[in-house]
Amino acid sequence: MIYKTINVFVHLAANKDAAAWRKAWMSGTLVGINDETPYGYGRAIDMGCVVKFSESHCEGFLVKIIRLGLRVITGFDVIHAFRQRDNLTKADVIWTHTEAQFLAVAAILCISKRKPKLIGQSVWLFDSWKKLTPLHKFFYRRLINHVDILTVHSSDNLDVARSLFPNKRIVLVPFGIPSENMIPPIVRDGKIFRILSIGNDRHRDWTCLACAIDGLTNATAVILSKSAPRYLANERQNLQVMEAQTNDELLMHLAEANVVCVSLKPNRHASGITVIQEAVLAGVPVVATDTGGLKDYFSSDTIRYVPPEDYKALREALREIAIHPKEAQMRAIKAQQRMVESNIGAESFIRRHVELSREIIES
Repeated sequence: MIYKTINVFVHLAANKDAAAWRKAWMSGTLVGINDETPYGYGRAIDMGCVVKFSESHCEGFLVKIIRLGLRVITGFDVIHAFRQRDNLTKADVIWTHTEAQFLAVAAILCISKRKPKLIGQSVWLFDSWKKLTPLHKFFYRRLINHVDILTVHSSDNLDVARSLFPNKRIVLVPFGIPSENMIPPIVRDGKIFRILSIGNDRHRDWTCLACAIDGLTNATAVILSKSAPRYLANERQNLQVMEAQTNDELLMHLAEANVVCVSLKPNRHASGITVIQEAVLAGVPVVATDTGGLKDYFSSDTIRYVPPEDYKALREALREIAIHPKEAQMRAIKAQQRMVESNIGAESFIRRHVELSREIIES
């Protein structure tokens, strides 16, 4: 079947400029298993789309303060979106990565004569909905009226979103990273049990992880994060808190780790799923908190899950992997099989965007 070319505009945060992203990706300073284009959206070109990305703009100090101030007040960057208005309105469909972008785009479309279709991807909005002020809730509801499809990454978010917006089409679109390259899992044992934890998401539970490793002998832990508090390592000789400066550095830590630990606070948005996929692709066993709908992606026979905010259960899970590395290897093998059989990855993630775009354009 021959499809009509779709003109897609991908509106991302101001600090996710596609040219800067590609430069960092080429140099190896974009840490993580990433695509050449932001979040892999450029893959849509091979799926019958013309893709343009939002661009960052040079600005003076005063303008930047005003822009960021408005972002704090409203919850989205309307000035950044306004700067993209020509490309926004020329598109057939607009894709966004978080609610901060789709709310900003919806605000621009309110005052635009031409109104392209809008797919609004939500990450944190429904976790924080109850904490929003009545004014913000009213404002956001009005803006969401201009969104053609809301997408979420977990069934937990899907349930909340549908209860809040019963008349809106809301679709679960599993998030995925480039999954073409996998390292076969091996039995990871040794005198020192090496724990690796990665991430910057607001729902990481670093305190729970630190308490868990306190009772482990012959274990060391490395936290790679911009947001983890450095003081956690002050009185723990077996814990380091640092940042990976290059992708090679991240891959080195993954190669050395006996386990990747994703300790999380209760959430609804599949926090940690990027790191879990990175670990699975690297062939490393994973321990994760059972929250946020992570089981939509990986079942209990692929990932070792523990309850939220239970450092003793986390400690026991880590000790179990240290004692039984062969069992951990088998889970890692099944996790890779799950990624393949369920098409978890960037290709499927982007293809679903293209399919949804065709549906709303042709309807």
